[in-house]
Amino acid sequence: MSESTPRSSTQQSWLFLGTLVVGYMGVYLCRKNFAVANPLIREEFGLSKSEIGWVASASTLAYMAGKFAFGPVIDRFGGRISFVVSLGLVALFGLGGACMSSLLGLTVMYSLNRFAGAAAWGGMVKQTPEWFDRSSLPFAMAVLSLSFVFGGFFATLLRGWIAGVSGDNWRFVMGGPALVLIPILGACASILPRSKSAFASDPKGNPGSINWTRLLELGSLRQFWVLCALSFTLTLLRETFGTWAVDFFATLGGPAMSLRIAAFLSTPFDALGALGILLLGWAFGRLSCESRTRLLVAILAGLAVAVFLLPSLTRWNLYAGAALLGLIGFLAYGPFSLLAGILAVEVKGSAYVASVAGMVDGFGYLASILAGQQFGRLLDIGGYSLGFTCLAGLALLSAFLSLALYPKETRAGSNLQMAAPQPNL
Repeated sequence: MSESTPRSSTQQSWLFLGTLVVGYMGVYLCRKNFAVANPLIREEFGLSKSEIGWVASASTLAYMAGKFAFGPVIDRFGGRISFVVSLGLVALFGLGGACMSSLLGLTVMYSLNRFAGAAAWGGMVKQTPEWFDRSSLPFAMAVLSLSFVFGGFFATLLRGWIAGVSGDNWRFVMGGPALVLIPILGACASILPRSKSAFASDPKGNPGSINWTRLLELGSLRQFWVLCALSFTLTLLRETFGTWAVDFFATLGGPAMSLRIAAFLSTPFDALGALGILLLGWAFGRLSCESRTRLLVAILAGLAVAVFLLPSLTRWNLYAGAALLGLIGFLAYGPFSLLAGILAVEVKGSAYVASVAGMVDGFGYLASILAGQQFGRLLDIGGYSLGFTCLAGLALLSAFLSLALYPKETRAGSNLQMAAPQPNL
């Protein structure tokens, strides 16, 4: 939209946003199904855990590569077409994976699935600034972030149901979610409005090509590098809890602790994390840069204290530990959701948002590699007391990094560098 063109009505804006959320949840359906299919595939092909682990490792690298590669492409061709194509390819490769008869074929198809899915988030954040004004955009981006929280939840329900009705057939587990994504894809293509590419209207850019040199411009911005650093620290913290929370309760609960109870005790992390995303998104739309900085420092410092106290409190009482884990999720998810959302918009406006969001996410996935083996080594050395002390230090480092998020001249006032509205066709 140009300044003279009215924005979509509030009802339309939220319809478009809700469509994006459902679409990204569909991507998660085709991403999280491998966790259930994993033991079924091992049994059918006679694979070891290390052999099947190559599928997860290769697909994670493919996803990370897609995050870095697709940003400039999305900024050139627009969010809607990128999002729709991403969903279509995810469905296609999801079905292809279910038809493979070898580990190599499955690895290639699932990696292509993840690679194509990497474009979906950038496609969403590219479109959203067109529909909301400056004060509403942070909360809208927060709602968008709920897609990966609830996407994982519904993916768990769907894959469990498919496994049950198919008699634990891994091909149905891998291919079934793709069949669910197809009608979601149709709805997204029908509902989402068409818009003009930011690069196409840029007098400095070549409308017929992708302007890769814009990435060099981002490299000169301090705020961009602060976001990348925060993405590294906060993604590592989030992924570590996602990987080890159940084992944490199982370990501290002793032999009497079942995995079912341990899994139940770990659920507050994601549940209260969703609430933290919404509340912080709502607050960001109403605060100056100075107030935002103070709030982030307070949240992340509080997160450091909570993480440090978690092992001691859990040894005293498991349910108190579960409550504190919920507080940790509440404090961690909110700042994490800002990085490739509203803060990515503010770095250089909507013309660059997909490039910024993709690179910020990419640095986060570099960190997620450490959440497995490297954190496991810490646990072997000093148990969860040492592991969570290191994570508390990571949260404290994030608090210091957030002090550099906004330049002093920007923090002194309340004006933000926000997305320039784009014309709708």
